[in-house]
Amino acid sequence: MGSYLDYTGRDDVLGGGVRMVPIDTACGQYKVWTKRIGNNPRLRMLLLHGGPGATHEYLEACDSFLPAAEVEYYYYDQLGSAWSDQPDEPSLWELDRFVDEVEQVRRALGLGKDNFVLYGQSWGGILAIEYALRHQEHLRALVISNMMADVPAYNRYAEEVLMPEMDQAKLADIKAMEASGDTENPRYMELLVEQHYIHHVLRMPVEDWPNPVQRAFAAINPAIYVSMQGPSELGISADAKLAKWSRFDDLAGITVPTLVIGARYDTMDPAHMERMAERLPAGRYLHCPEGSHLAMYDDQRTYYAGLVDFLHSL
Repeated sequence: MGSYLDYTGRDDVLGGGVRMVPIDTACGQYKVWTKRIGNNPRLRMLLLHGGPGATHEYLEACDSFLPAAEVEYYYYDQLGSAWSDQPDEPSLWELDRFVDEVEQVRRALGLGKDNFVLYGQSWGGILAIEYALRHQEHLRALVISNMMADVPAYNRYAEEVLMPEMDQAKLADIKAMEASGDTENPRYMELLVEQHYIHHVLRMPVEDWPNPVQRAFAAINPAIYVSMQGPSELGISADAKLAKWSRFDDLAGITVPTLVIGARYDTMDPAHMERMAERLPAGRYLHCPEGSHLAMYDDQRTYYAGLVDFLHSL
């Protein structure tokens, strides 16, 4: 562990591994927050959080497992999130621009094909797939966690599998509030938590949700989240920017080693995620039998044992 904790010569030592990375956009230059943990020139993983518009914070469970596995990893708040700049520029909240941002972050951090693993969870999985389809020449490996490769299929799974399990009267109330645009009503999130979140997002009583998860949910940027995803995790809204996103048929073009992580109780269809791994030329599937969308918490040991095993196999 000596070399893993030896930061001699690193240019981010003064800030404890934190670096504000400049990002060029059509609306000007902004800065995004990154933080390095560990030191391993052979294995460096950049973490793409979900949302869109959430934060790196809910991924902090990595600190309990990845240092012991000697993985160098980077937390990163995407533009508009948490400790990064939060410009009021709706034109920035586009998938293509986020992909370009990831590439700028990669270059700034000096990550390359001999060591660069890109990890994306939920929305971060969409972003990771898109990045790999455009820039896989820079990747050593890819991790797609808790994300289907087809949003219409995700919405069908919510409609045909998840929604029928809910209290139908309360589901009707949820849909009525969505139809009327009353999603800021506290009752809306109360019903979603009771009927959906504690069953499929994180399978714990909400008062027991770990502090990193609570902080991440409290800090979501709704300007990004609603415009790209819609108001909740119960499917992606028909008018949201990601509503028609589909890349399942393109997965065969991603040739780097890729781990797909799914979970029995996920908001995403685990059978679809297993098919993703089969479609990928160098794909592997990790199933979390007790997990949900945040399986890194409710099936934590399965999740991290599988992730570490994949990283050490590279």
